[in-house]
Amino acid sequence: MRRQVRAVLFDKDGTLYDFQATWSQWAVRLLDELGGGNAERAARLAEAIRFDPLARRFRPDSPVIAGTPEQAARALLPALPGMTPEALLARIDAIAAAVELAEAVPLAPLLARLRRAGLKLGVATNDAEAVARAHLGRSGVAESFDLILGCDSGHGAKPAPGMCLAFARGVALEPSEVLMVGDSTHDLEAAAAAGMRAVAVLTGVAEAGTLVPLAEAVLPDIGHLPAWLGIGG
Repeated sequence: MRRQVRAVLFDKDGTLYDFQATWSQWAVRLLDELGGGNAERAARLAEAIRFDPLARRFRPDSPVIAGTPEQAARALLPALPGMTPEALLARIDAIAAAVELAEAVPLAPLLARLRRAGLKLGVATNDAEAVARAHLGRSGVAESFDLILGCDSGHGAKPAPGMCLAFARGVALEPSEVLMVGDSTHDLEAAAAAGMRAVAVLTGVAEAGTLVPLAEAVLPDIGHLPAWLGIGG
């Protein structure tokens, strides 16, 4: 196996799940619900999260892409007078937990293959832990992971290294033995700050040119990871 990688820590959205295909559904439903039939308000909300409702795509500068639910809520609140941050965050999380998931590749066989190779597996996401567990449970793969960490799990959010370091401690490995796989600069910067190696994938919004300087490799998707690691079938 490539240079003694003993564990793989995945980002969730844009890595395990195709970002645009999954989160455009969330945005459409959120804008519809919060807009309340007011086209002007819905347009302001769409602009706040840098989402194009006609194209059903997020712009690269969207706070939703690598941010936390709290960051998305802060962006939306100015267009929602009278709504409390707590109520808005509850709606964001509820709609997120129910979103239809677009797996980047079939997850169950890929994760089973990595586990057969003896790798520890984890998730570190800037989404809420409960939402992450709901998504992975619906995909039938929650039990494939040794640890599932969210921005509210007590270790901070990426690009800070807290979740990465917590995973390494949790599986009793040195950070240098863990490979972080993500789709954003936040993921790769968190890995570097933790002393982990990093590989990027292109199932998020960031382009290869943005990711290349921060990653050992940029892969089309996580389905290419076993070959890059040197894992046989």
